[in-house]
This record gives sequence, C-alpha cells and structure tokens, in this order.
Amino acid sequence: MKVMTAVKRVVDFNVKVRVKADNTGVDLANVKMALNPFCEIAVEEAVRLKEQGIATEVVVVSVGPAGVQEQLRTALALGADRAILVEAADELNALAVAKALKAVVDKEQPQLVILGKQAIDSDNNQTGQMLAALTGFAQGTFASKVQVAGDTLNVTREIDGGLQTVALNLPAIVTTDLRLNEPRYASLPNIMKAKKKPLETVTADALGVSLASTNKTLKVEAPAARSAGIKVKSVAELVEKLKNEAKVI
Repeated sequence: MKVMTAVKRVVDFNVKVRVKADNTGVDLANVKMALNPFCEIAVEEAVRLKEQGIATEVVVVSVGPAGVQEQLRTALALGADRAILVEAADELNALAVAKALKAVVDKEQPQLVILGKQAIDSDNNQTGQMLAALTGFAQGTFASKVQVAGDTLNVTREIDGGLQTVALNLPAIVTTDLRLNEPRYASLPNIMKAKKKPLETVTADALGVSLASTNKTLKVEAPAARSAGIKVKSVAELVEKLKNEAKVI
C-alpha cells in the first residue's frame, strides 16, 4: 500500500510573529521556518505503517516556494521514502492547495493520504476535507487512532461527545489530531541519508492545475494588547467587580 502525506512550511512555533509595517501580511524576513506540527504527526503515522509492513512506500508532498525543500528533507529524515514539491510562489488558499494535491494523487495513486488536521499559521482546517471532496475518497478527520484491516481503514475520531470510530473503504483521506502519536526526532544518520533521497520538483502547469487564489487579503493586524489583570482581596470584591465593572453577572 502506498501512503502519501502532505506537509506545510510554517513559522516555527517558538517565533514571535510580527506584522509588516504596511499591514499586507506577516514579516517572514530572517524568520525560522519549520514543519507544521500536525504534519509531523501525519508523517510519523505513515512511517509507522511502513514499519508495521502495511505500507510499502511513503511519499511526502508539499506545495510552495523552493524553500519548502528544507521541510521536505526533514520529512525524509523522519522516514519518508521520497518527496514531491509542487512549486508555487504566490500565497495559496486551502482550495488551491487541495487542487494541487489532487493532481498529485491522480499521478501517484496512493491508497491512503494522511494530512495534519490544520496548519498553525492559518488554522483553517479545510485542506483535508476539500481534498476528499475533489478525489471522492472516503475521509476520517481528527483521527486519534488509525488501524488498517484489509481493504478497510478504521479511524477513531475525537468529537465533542467523546470518541467515534468509522470504517472507511480504501482509498481514503485521514487528517490527524494531536493524540494520534508522538513524532520521533530525526537522527543524524537519517538526516544525512535524507540528502540523497529523491526529491522531485514539478510545476502546477505541468500538473494541469491552476493555483489562482479566489481570496484576497485586505489587511493583517496584530491582536490588541491585553490590559494587565488586577488582584482582589475577597470574594465579595470579586463579585462586585464582575457585576458593576465587567457586567458579566
């Protein structure tokens, strides 16, 4: 079984993001970039399936500028077999990425596609669902457990009321939740091996896909600074302030 994982390049979660002076977007100059944490979970799950003898090949895919090769090499160091970069210079929305991934799915014919449920920069939680709609594959979102049983994939999902297990016919799309697994660290030997693993670069035109965005960012602003809190000496004073100042009771 071939497994494909999609990954995204994001600002490292330890970096304090700054907005450009003209409010056109986030300032990425000299900012440390990293593999999206949810995408790391997706890669880890695919690699575990290969270690169990279920997956025969793990292909990692990303859509973006040439710099994304760094994150693809990271995924290769984590255990993926080869990588594909769909080059795109413009800022992409979830639908454009899903269309590009669909073209790669048509080309590679994987039986299972695993994605992170969302990216920590946009937090849209859309690409996996859009990809499932475009391909017509069964989908299991917010997966906290994945089990392959023949031609069926059992996915345990985290929902508001607890846990739900769904049986999906392969091929299928799965988006990962935080509790699915704990990603491994790439060892130095694997990092060195990743430099020699195949990384294919293709263009959207070569795949016959238009990545033109239907969205336009009008303005980006930093969140308003929060005022300092206050300390109260008694429950009575707390109730009085909640009632008369905050007016929440």
